[in-house]
Amino acid sequence: MASTDQAMKKGSYGAMPGAVWPVLIGISLCHLINDVMQSMLSAIYPLLRAEFSLSYAQIGVMTFAFQVTASLLQPVVGAVTDKHPQPRSLSLGMSSTFCGVLLLAYAHRYEMLLAGAMLIGIGSAVFHPESSRVARLASGGRFGTAQSLFQLGGNFGQSLGPLLAAFVVVPLGRPAVAWFAVAAAAGVAILWRVGNWAEGRRRQAASRPDTTLRLPRNIVVRSLIVLAVLTFTKNIYTASMNSYFTFFTIEKFGLGPQGAQLFLFLFLAGMAAGVMLGGILGDRIGALRIIWFSILGVLPFSLALPHVGLVPTAILVVLIGLILSSAFPAIVVFAQELVPGRVGMIAGLFFGFSFGMGGIAAAALGVLADAQGIRMVFLICSALPLLGILTIFLPRLDR
Repeated sequence: MASTDQAMKKGSYGAMPGAVWPVLIGISLCHLINDVMQSMLSAIYPLLRAEFSLSYAQIGVMTFAFQVTASLLQPVVGAVTDKHPQPRSLSLGMSSTFCGVLLLAYAHRYEMLLAGAMLIGIGSAVFHPESSRVARLASGGRFGTAQSLFQLGGNFGQSLGPLLAAFVVVPLGRPAVAWFAVAAAAGVAILWRVGNWAEGRRRQAASRPDTTLRLPRNIVVRSLIVLAVLTFTKNIYTASMNSYFTFFTIEKFGLGPQGAQLFLFLFLAGMAAGVMLGGILGDRIGALRIIWFSILGVLPFSLALPHVGLVPTAILVVLIGLILSSAFPAIVVFAQELVPGRVGMIAGLFFGFSFGMGGIAAAALGVLADAQGIRMVFLICSALPLLGILTIFLPRLDR
């Protein structure tokens, strides 16, 4: 078992001596910028619903337009860049996000909102596979920690979106969204520098021999299917929170838009903390143990959430976000170790699968909410972590 782990500690570029923290911090900061823009979309749904007289189903279609655009492109981008790495393409992805944010700010028809959401999705599709590869390249062998730091930026960005919407966009109006395009422009500049560094390091590492250990194909395929199902359940639940939790708290507790955004912030902040802890602990105790803890550990809290009062809800959403998100860095690292040399494709599949399943779920849950009410959405989603028992079929690759 030890020899398996040692062999799998070689990345697609080979093992690197020591983490390159400025690069990891830079890529995490740009992940923050990317995901602030993404979360801004869902955070301003109440404002868009009032301004454009949207139904829940139309809101779900907007989420679908963003997430499925990203979902369809990410695996393709990842597969292509595995063969022909293009780290300088990172800045192009952020440029697409920049354009999408401006379109959301100044759209005057629903179709323009959909186009803005799709441009942000394209930016996400280009950004995630190659930036995940760069994070692994700069990890110095601490793959879980590097993946967590990378994802921490994204989760923190998602948690900031509702606050920015509540205290900037809601008081000042939808055109204030355009101010955040300045951050996207800064991200373009940072990613150009990161891309130049990664291109130089990639060429150095390309000459190193590949000593990774390949597992039997049937084990790899079975494991990837299990990991995909776990990601599916996690992201249906996350989609229900991102798209509809504000409406749930408004309906159940009579909160205003700003109060509802604060509750969504608590959930997303819990996710930001959990994603960092999951990666760090995964490097110490193994990814498989983290996956077990995250998937099943969240179940009692998710089951309780639809039935408790205001203060317990605030506590539970933090715990749910923290425990649920701790699995994703471990899932990505585990999958990348199963298929060595295909870092971009795996990142694209799992980030893309994440977005795609979230988009499909958001659209379906919107139809359910229109028909049966918001509470029914959360009653159904509360039991999804039960599927985490499928973790039993994953091979033991941990130390």
